[in-house]
Amino acid sequence: MIAPAVRVLVVEDEQDIQDLLVLHLKREGFDVTACSDGASAWRKLSDESFSVVLLDWMLPGGLSGIEIARQIRERKRSDSMSVLMLTARVADADIVAGLEAGADDYVAKPFEMPVLLARVRALIRRSRWVQESSEGSTQQAGAKAPAMSQPGGEVIRIGELELGVDSHEVKFRGRLLDLTPYEFKLLHALMRNAGKVLTRDRLIDQIQGSGVSVVDRAIDTHVFGLRKKLGSAADYVETVRGVGYRVSPPSERGR
Repeated sequence: MIAPAVRVLVVEDEQDIQDLLVLHLKREGFDVTACSDGASAWRKLSDESFSVVLLDWMLPGGLSGIEIARQIRERKRSDSMSVLMLTARVADADIVAGLEAGADDYVAKPFEMPVLLARVRALIRRSRWVQESSEGSTQQAGAKAPAMSQPGGEVIRIGELELGVDSHEVKFRGRLLDLTPYEFKLLHALMRNAGKVLTRDRLIDQIQGSGVSVVDRAIDTHVFGLRKKLGSAADYVETVRGVGYRVSPPSERGR
């Protein structure tokens, strides 16, 4: 049972679905608030704090779910609040658009309630893991990329790719890259284990915590979005067919 202090905002204009979500989330012990349109959702988000936001894409009220997700990331810049898109738009292009707007996960309608609840719990575990990691040691098992302590905090460098662990900034050849929180955590896990192949399951464990019910495709979709953001640095993220992914400078491969 999740502690009642964990607050969830449900933004869904179909009343039957909204009622069902609220019922099951409350049964899990969440403190649930619900609204039916984009404008009222943004007012809630501006005035109150939530751990997870469940967002439908198509909403009345002048703001779509994807616009709300984008504004959350642009205005709040908060890793403590996770965004889960809940929508019937399931084309690959839609999923990528949702993730790039700032969503941490993407659930397609119609959905199975146990799966949705598992995703919500996973987002909360990941958020807690991130907070604990930032407060304590950032050490993880396995081979590590070169890291240096600087006035702005720890920095991991691989070739011309640079990731600021504490500043949450990623640069390539000095140019700042705009990554979503999920993309940053994915790249962080890969760079901290530079040269090692991380399976999809291990990436899920490192990014969201153990026991997470997330399909492999979610990782693949986030890697696709990450590579798109990296631009000319996309080759740093290598696909190892049938196994997973690793980060290494393209110039060092095959040595």
